[in-house]
Amino acid sequence: MHLEQIILKPMITEKASMQTERTNRYGFQVALKANKNQIKMAVEKLYNVKVLNVKTSINPGKLKRTGRSVKKTSKIKKAFVQLGEGQKIEFFKGV
Repeated sequence: MHLEQIILKPMITEKASMQTERTNRYGFQVALKANKNQIKMAVEKLYNVKVLNVKTSINPGKLKRTGRSVKKTSKIKKAFVQLGEGQKIEFFKGV
């Protein structure tokens, strides 16, 4: 898998921002087949930081109603990456 295929997008939510401020941990939405070692290597190469710890979770799909029919959304895999002391990732440059 290429680096761009492993990390799909950063999670920019209120809860993820709180973790970033408190524990220097960043959240990413990653590919379902990516493992912790691949995630660690991808973050280190894309953002030039040292990763200490990777925690992953898979959120199951939810049932959504559209009129009479019921459809299921796809699964999402999240990865929370803890960085070394004094390092940070800027998702928005100049903001």
